[in-house]
Amino acid sequence: MPAQDLRDYGDNGLSRRNFDQLARYIYDYSGIKMPPGKRTMLEGRLRRRLRATGIIDLDDYCDYLFKRGGIDREAIHLIDAVTTNKTDFFREPKHFEHLESSALPELLAAGHRRLRVWSAACSIGAEPYTIAMVIEDYREANGAPDYSILATDLSTDVLKAARRGVYPIAMVDPVDPQRRERYVMEARDPQRGEVRIHPTLRARIGFGRLNLMDRAYDIGDKVHIVFCRNVLIYFDKPTQEKVLSRLCDKLVPGGFLYVGHSETISGLNLPVKQVANTVFRKV
Repeated sequence: MPAQDLRDYGDNGLSRRNFDQLARYIYDYSGIKMPPGKRTMLEGRLRRRLRATGIIDLDDYCDYLFKRGGIDREAIHLIDAVTTNKTDFFREPKHFEHLESSALPELLAAGHRRLRVWSAACSIGAEPYTIAMVIEDYREANGAPDYSILATDLSTDVLKAARRGVYPIAMVDPVDPQRRERYVMEARDPQRGEVRIHPTLRARIGFGRLNLMDRAYDIGDKVHIVFCRNVLIYFDKPTQEKVLSRLCDKLVPGGFLYVGHSETISGLNLPVKQVANTVFRKV
């Protein structure tokens, strides 16, 4: 076989065969599409795993995964390396305005006094902590609801960061001054440039690993609100429908589903009706 077919991305690059094998595995495991245009990105991400494993060549790394039985030990690290974890506090703020002005009062009016909320792709925690800020403020003003938040992600690395609740100070810039004073603690040493989320909010959130590609979501009781934003864009349409159907199964009747502003569920057979831009309610 000609050398360019084996290593057409250079001595330290992935062969086409190994890239295709990795792409199939990543898709089957996580639902994330890895088209040929992401080959260079994948190579860059996996070089960090070479340093961690002591393997010096990307194709040797693939041999370790698929020929020498390393995939079971390495799967979580591989998926951590390829997942994208862009997140901000109060990202897509219209959703949080809707949560405060519509979802919470409507759920209370329906008799739900204790709410269970699920952040289904929580990344490093900005989304569930933002949700907690909104609900905590609403609760203080209205005497209800009591609430808990489940925050899950595929990546173990981001879950570690989310549990800590420590962020660069610039990251909380979108938090308004009143909430920042109540819920954000600055480090005693300003040189650290860090803040930490207040224990009041951290106590409301339970973090855990969950793969949206699982056939069943073992999260216990049904939830009243699901945030699953800016992750569906990495899935093809059949995968989107499967994931959203499972999420809807976990919603109580009348519960709310929030998806990202760049995402659409049109054409999918789901038991929801649209009530606002990228906000849906289970019928």
